[in-house]
Amino acid sequence: MKFSIPLLAVIVALLFIASQSIYTVDQRKYAIKFQLGEVIETTNKAGLYFKLPLVQNVKFYDKVNLTLDNPEPDRVTTSEKKPLLVDFVVLWRIVDVRQYYVSVQGDEEAARRRLSQTVRANLAEEFNKHDVHEAISSARDKITSVTQQKANADAKSIGVEVVDVRLRRVELPPDVTGPVYQRMESERRRVANELRSLGAAESEKIRADADRQRTVILADAYSQAQKLKGAGDAKASAIYGQAYSANPEFYAFYRSLEAYKATFRNKSDLMVLDPSSDFFQYFKDPASGRPPQRTPAK
Repeated sequence: MKFSIPLLAVIVALLFIASQSIYTVDQRKYAIKFQLGEVIETTNKAGLYFKLPLVQNVKFYDKVNLTLDNPEPDRVTTSEKKPLLVDFVVLWRIVDVRQYYVSVQGDEEAARRRLSQTVRANLAEEFNKHDVHEAISSARDKITSVTQQKANADAKSIGVEVVDVRLRRVELPPDVTGPVYQRMESERRRVANELRSLGAAESEKIRADADRQRTVILADAYSQAQKLKGAGDAKASAIYGQAYSANPEFYAFYRSLEAYKATFRNKSDLMVLDPSSDFFQYFKDPASGRPPQRTPAK
């Protein structure tokens, strides 16, 4: 019993020393081993490692990508001296953990501040090289690419790498949005009025062409109708002539009947004529209207 307590104490002490002598590095972490505050070893491979208890200590840092968010949109100026609000996000990671610790003492917030200043300065410089249209649409990829390259060159000095720079929002400040929208509205209204004017001119042109074609078609139709009517009248005259020459007496009688029919259309019609007039010759004597017979020559 007297020996069991010291033995137990020795076992506990050995277990404590063993626990303080072993550390594990995760595959998503870097490890820095210190001895009396001085960096003596860095590890980037996962596994089980040893250290001297009480003399050496270990700190761990992330190997995965880290995010830098801009808390407030930055106000930048384009080449036209127009302001823009730019919100961005940065992906970065530690690539040299020793340099990272030496430069910023392993303080992640200090590294974020350094990266934020670098990215913001480079973004402002790049936006200042482009106009509003380019900054909002066509040159966005170029701006972020150049910004990433410049920021990465500076980030290497603190042992980190800028993986990506992305613009989440690029817009006009509220104090200039109203006038810009008004100018856009005026421009769209001008274009709309211009299109309406062109449409009205084209409509008048089409309408005038249609009226011209209508006039030509009616004139051609009238001309054709008059030709047909003339041909019909000529043919009718020829038929009348043939009929008259075939039986002049019957033709004269038929013409008189037509005249009577047209004259006495209504019972209330009143005519003042001489009863001995030729108009009534068939009323008096149907034979009287017969034309004189020609005596054939002997």
